Formats: sequence, C-alpha cells, structure tokens
Amino acid sequence: MVENLVTSMAELLQSLNLPKEFIPFIISLLPILELRGGMIAARLLQINMWEAFAICYVGNLLPIPFILLFIRKIFNWMSKFPFMAKIVKKFEIRSEKKKQTVLKYKQLGLLLLVAIPLPGTGGWTGALVAALMDIRLKKSLPIIAIGVLAAGIIMAAITYGIFGKPV
Repeated sequence: MVENLVTSMAELLQSLNLPKEFIPFIISLLPILELRGGMIAARLLQINMWEAFAICYVGNLLPIPFILLFIRKIFNWMSKFPFMAKIVKKFEIRSEKKKQTVLKYKQLGLLLLVAIPLPGTGGWTGALVAALMDIRLKKSLPIIAIGVLAAGIIMAAITYGIFGKPV
C-alpha cells in the first residue's frame, strides 16, 4: 500500500518536471510517508543509495523543529473550527497511544518510536508525542534525529537490497 502511494506521489511530482532528487526530498517532508516513502521513491528513480539517504534524512528532519515548537499552538487554533477539531482529536488520541511507550522507556522509548520504520512511527509522530508531552526541543530533537538516522539505515538496507532482494 505504501509503495503504491509513493509511486503515485512520485509520478505526480515527476509530472511537474522537478529534478528527480527533489522528489524523494518532498516525499520525506510529508507525514505518514516520511523517510520511508522517500527512500522507496529514490530507489524507483534510481538515485544512488548514499545520495538518497542524505536527501531523505534532511527532508524528514526539516519539519521536526517546527512541529516541536508550534504544534500545540496550531492544534489550539485548529480546535476552534468544528471540522478541524475532529482532526486534532484524532492526532491527540493517536499520540496518546504512542505516549505510553515513551513514558515507559523514556528517551529510549522516543528513539524506538522514531527509529522503527513501521506505519504510525517516524519523526512526525515522535515530534508530536514529544511536543504533547512537553519534552523540550533541546532534549527531543537529538533523540528524534538519531531515530530518523536509524530508520534511514534500516530503510536503505531494505530498499536497496543490502539484505537480499531490494523492495
């Protein structure tokens, strides 16, 4: 399913005549797809693994400080509108579920939440959980950056076939 979404997104971005290296960068910026989707797109576009890793890592990390700093204010503003309040509530419920892992394992929990490249995990989720738990930027950003790095290594290995046939 993720691969189909990434393929569709990559095709859409290609139709805009963007440089092929920009496509995985944009995909890595997006929630849900993040670095995982960016690495798949890079592989589909036949971008060198190391170049893809760097592009996707930077793309995934770029929105994280903004999420950590501003998501509460954005959620408060969105909650004023009934149709947006439902979206905010969904994000809050989702992050509340993930929060238990972080509370149980503290910094290691946040790291694992970001590092394991599965649906519902990643830098965006980690930043959202950290922000809603009031974990300061100074403490959470390095942990999230290391988690994205670990997820990138895992995804590079899977996507580029280091452990066998590539995805």
